[in-house]
Amino acid sequence: MLSDPMLPESYRVQSYQRETDDTFSVSLVPASGDNGIPFIPGQFNMIYAFGAGEVPISISGDPALTKTCVHTIRSVGPTTRLLKALKPGAMVGIRGPFGVPWPVDRAIGKDLVLIAGGIGLAPLRPVLYHVLANREQYGRVVLLYGARTPGDILFPKELELWSRLKNLQVELTVDTADPSWRGNVGVVPKLISRAKYNSLKAVAMICGPEIMMRYSIPELSASGISEDRIFISMERSMKCAIGFCGHCQYGGIFVCKDGPVFPYDQVRKVFLRKEF
Repeated sequence: MLSDPMLPESYRVQSYQRETDDTFSVSLVPASGDNGIPFIPGQFNMIYAFGAGEVPISISGDPALTKTCVHTIRSVGPTTRLLKALKPGAMVGIRGPFGVPWPVDRAIGKDLVLIAGGIGLAPLRPVLYHVLANREQYGRVVLLYGARTPGDILFPKELELWSRLKNLQVELTVDTADPSWRGNVGVVPKLISRAKYNSLKAVAMICGPEIMMRYSIPELSASGISEDRIFISMERSMKCAIGFCGHCQYGGIFVCKDGPVFPYDQVRKVFLRKEF
């Protein structure tokens, strides 16, 4: 993390990659020429677009590659729309990384179930990079991923590559198919019954739309994974990223500082509130 967490550091846009109609990945490098700031899968940065504002974005790149910082962003507001319009060479401000990461160390020696919906695959992508680079440390690894349509699937080339690995089970689904789609059609929680893992020693990590997470958790619990081994990402309206402003506070929880990754058993009551 930067010595002053409220002071952005200048980064330069190195490259831009279109992912879907409304989602893109941007690779950033420090303007100083130094290496980027190391991160742990699940952490996020605050990205400042000059003239528009600041947004929290999970880091979606490989944690082993420290020279660049990759973020996958959905264009949904003025700041992210401006970020989408930036060309290589443009400057942005970066604060971070912040947040409690995915518990990749706790999962060592256990089976790992990754469940993602939509852009929720981006925060879990670094977990896969890390696990595949240290594959001997983990048991069975399963990725269950769903998108609205085939055109909304993130990282299709990587998913194709991962699906060919013998030591990784990949299951994909879409809500609505087109004539070219030959895969599953339906919601992500329905894929859980296909997953091959030992529930007594499995750790699950879930990121995506809340409705998907709400229905996935009971399915995982019913399969035998205890709630203390189910981890969810609860990203909210984070502004300061260090627990000062209170924008992301729910009761005694600051999502930016205490999360965004939480063990489900610790946040169950908050997560199940309709207004959350």
